[in-house]
Amino acid sequence: MNHPLLDLPPLTAARFASIERGVAELLRTRADVVITQGEALLPLEGCIRSGARPGGAALNVVTGPYGTTFGNWLRDCGTTVVDLAVPFDTAVSAAEVDRALTAHPEIDFVSLVHAEAATGNTNPVAEIGEAVRAHGALFMLDAVASVGAEPLLPDEWGVDLCVIGAQKAMGGPAGVSAVSVSERAWERFAANPAAPRRSYLSLLDWKERWIDAGRKALPHAPAQLEMLALEACLDRIAAEGLPAVTARHAAAAVATRAGAAALGIAPYVAEAAAAAPVATTLRVAEASLVTAKALAADPSAPLAAGGGALAGEMVRVNHYGAAATPESVRAALTALATALSVSPDPALEAATAAWRTAASS
Repeated sequence: MNHPLLDLPPLTAARFASIERGVAELLRTRADVVITQGEALLPLEGCIRSGARPGGAALNVVTGPYGTTFGNWLRDCGTTVVDLAVPFDTAVSAAEVDRALTAHPEIDFVSLVHAEAATGNTNPVAEIGEAVRAHGALFMLDAVASVGAEPLLPDEWGVDLCVIGAQKAMGGPAGVSAVSVSERAWERFAANPAAPRRSYLSLLDWKERWIDAGRKALPHAPAQLEMLALEACLDRIAAEGLPAVTARHAAAAVATRAGAAALGIAPYVAEAAAAAPVATTLRVAEASLVTAKALAADPSAPLAAGGGALAGEMVRVNHYGAAATPESVRAALTALATALSVSPDPALEAATAAWRTAASS
């Protein structure tokens, strides 16, 4: 029996290239785009192992758990790593980055996460990019959680490697990702004898066998389901309009913070300007227990307890993608109120008013 998700024809090179162009348009970039057949950790590790050099030096900005992972990969590459760590309930400043670069003129690679869905903060990439560009280092940005949720302009901000994934604000699956690669980055990769080659981590393989070959023949059979899902995400964003998508995420964040305040819950990221629109994190005692009670009341509520050491103090409201709606925000607040044995009405009124104000501004 034929099945629409199983009996798929092979993806053509032309269609694959068309999806690449769609990603480039989403990022407003003139750089090459490589679509990678896996979760975003694949291109992130590929970028680091291609761009970080044995004997080189890197500034690794740590504003959440992924920064720790990046630092480990950088050290594995034989790179001297300067970790710039800030509390997870805030954002790093461009001045802090600039001071670190000035103190370590040998730094030639900078890694940064734009928005941290795990901690709910977002970093000022445009200002940080100016400092990195003035220093001359290669700049890698993890934009998996920010793409579609807030402005993202890698070319304008001087980002050499911008990694995105489909599973957050784009509303797609976790099994497909992409990275834009500047000419400077390609030159660094080619000059690095330790860069992965003939490997699943190799971006140079895509450069040599696909991009430089005119995008006429795919180097291997792509995963059709994930590629078609990415194409559908791009089509859906284009139909709604990227400004409308980012505005919807911003409104969800504002409404969630307002509703949580009405419940007497403090945000984990105190400054609204440092809070990511992709997810709102809240300070809640016995967070794991509260989250379990909330999800028992409404299993569909977009809630999760903080990961690792944050499980006891943080609840995360994941208002991204299809959940960046007034209905999802209301569901999350109602479930939290139920778990805390309080009335949800004040929170729902505050959230509705905040969303209305945000939508009209």
